[in-house]
Amino acid sequence: MAGNSQRRGATRKPGSKKGASAGTGGKNRRALEGKGPTPKAEDRPYHVAAKRKAAQERQDRKDTPGQRRGAAAPATRSTTPAARRRRELGGVEIVSGRNSVVEALRAGVPCDGVWVARSIAGDERTREILKIAADKGLPILEVTKPELDRLTDGLVHQGVAMQVPEYRYVDLDRILARAERAGEAPLVVALDGITDPRNLGAVLRSAGAFGAHGVIVPERRAAGVTAAAWKVSAGAAARVPVAKVTNLVRALEELQKAGCFVVGLDAGGTTEVAALETATEPLVLVVGSEGKGLGRLVRETCDVIASIPIRGAVESLNAGVAAGVSLYEVDRLRRTETAEG
Repeated sequence: MAGNSQRRGATRKPGSKKGASAGTGGKNRRALEGKGPTPKAEDRPYHVAAKRKAAQERQDRKDTPGQRRGAAAPATRSTTPAARRRRELGGVEIVSGRNSVVEALRAGVPCDGVWVARSIAGDERTREILKIAADKGLPILEVTKPELDRLTDGLVHQGVAMQVPEYRYVDLDRILARAERAGEAPLVVALDGITDPRNLGAVLRSAGAFGAHGVIVPERRAAGVTAAAWKVSAGAAARVPVAKVTNLVRALEELQKAGCFVVGLDAGGTTEVAALETATEPLVLVVGSEGKGLGRLVRETCDVIASIPIRGAVESLNAGVAAGVSLYEVDRLRRTETAEG
């Protein structure tokens, strides 16, 4: 209003208004390029989330009872079902629960130590666990329940857990050298797509019973020698070496170059296992999964496809049974030739 035009602050003094600033020519926009996405809260050093993460890592690095005795650190928490069911870190496996632990110790599964919760209510299984561990001279570590909960990642442990060390796999050359030392033609079992460790354990048991010199498993999408495989093998895992290979097809080709005849086991084979003419020669039996059978490339690499005749309504045999039947037939043919010779 005109009457207020002289009031202090009502009008601007000449030249006090800031004019338009000069353009930057894209300078500021270019300065922002290449900065990338905003870091996560836990990756910003001064954020509370980062401090919380660092504190948790320091806590995880603290010695557990197993570490104080030279044992490996417990596995970190994972959300995958397989990791929650079978705790592994660097090949170390934690077996929890009274039944599981006592069965593993009975079967001779290797053990680096047994954890027992303080003030545990003793029963027949607990007493047997402690007796077997004491007889074998295994470390028996008394821990609190929270410590045992953390070691087993929250799985049901009933106050008892044991640590199974990493299985030591061998090279293919070691398997062939084992046959050479025995003065026998190599007999090897290769598994294609076998993901159940119990099937692997059954194959190891049959391999030990019928004179196989080793077993081959792929590195990916295949079962390894875990506590479950140890138990089913009934100790054969300690006597039959297992080689883990990066590529099964290349491993089979290496064995062929070494003079081995590769036989794939699959339905509709051109011959029966009981009639293999090459059973007495260096031999590799390739066993596929019950559902998918042999992979295409593995099948193409085999020198011949053999089958097991089946009667009745059963369409197929699982890998453990098929390997056992085939190894028996090969062993029978070899023993027959030796007796006749």
